[in-house]
Parts: sequence; C-alpha cells; structure tokens
Amino acid sequence: MIAIISDTHMPKGKRQLPQECVKKLRAAEAVIHAGDFSAVSVLGELEAFCPVVLGVYGNVDEPALWQRLPETREVEVGGQTVAVVHDAGLKQGRLRRLRARFPDADAVVLGHSHLPLHEQADGFQIFNPGSPTERRRAPRASMGLLRAEPSGLHFEHVWL
Repeated sequence: MIAIISDTHMPKGKRQLPQECVKKLRAAEAVIHAGDFSAVSVLGELEAFCPVVLGVYGNVDEPALWQRLPETREVEVGGQTVAVVHDAGLKQGRLRRLRARFPDADAVVLGHSHLPLHEQADGFQIFNPGSPTERRRAPRASMGLLRAEPSGLHFEHVWL
C-alpha cells in the first residue's frame, strides 16, 4: 500500500499530521507527496515514518526542497506508471490535459487545490488526496491510499 498526501504546509503554528495519517504513513511501503511540504524538515519527518518518500516540490516550498525534489516524477506501481505533479492547472479539461502531458502514465497524482478528487476515463485516472492538515474548502482533512491490484490501480480517500 502506498500512502498519498499533499499540501501539508508545515510547520505552521501548532499544525501537525493527524494520528490516523501518521499511522497510515508508518504502515506504507512508500509515500507519495504531491508538493507544498513548505519546509525541508517536513520531508525529513516523513522519511522517519517511511523511508521511501516520492515527492515533488510545490509552489510554496522553500528553495531547499526545489533543489532536492523534481517538479514532476513518474513511478512504477505494480507494473503501472503513476505520474506526480503539484499544480495541474484549471479544473476544466484537467483530465485530458494530464493525459496529454503524461502519455505513458496510467494515473496522475496531483495536489495544490486541497480538494479531494478522483476522476477516470478510458483507463486513465487522476487523484488528488486533499490535505491532511489544511482542508480549506474541502469538507474534511484527507489523504489517499493506492493499491496495485490485478484489475489495475485502486485509489481511495481516507477522511481524517
């Protein structure tokens, strides 16, 4: 199982990851973070929970993260390709645009909006886990889980 988070925006005040989120991160074989960690210390905190953190930088991340992480990445999960990007642009046409931007990917994990999202068409999926720490307009804080199954990639939201 792969845990998926984005937009943690830490440290900020007394903000911290919810215990249920930490539990899932510790149990994961890898963590995908779709950007906006904010500080490089958050990357270290996540690596303490799970040594394999597959992150990309976001628009509010400090320069040290821009030096350590790519803007996009593609990872193999169960023989399928998952691309990761922070800001996927406007809502209208997003699925089509990401399909064109990542033609070899079976799915794209994105962040930026803090809004949980899962869309699919013609075997291609896009997934935004929301944020575990700053829900903004979302009804609740959230994260995601990804499992590779014989039928393909299975994404699920976890409400925190």
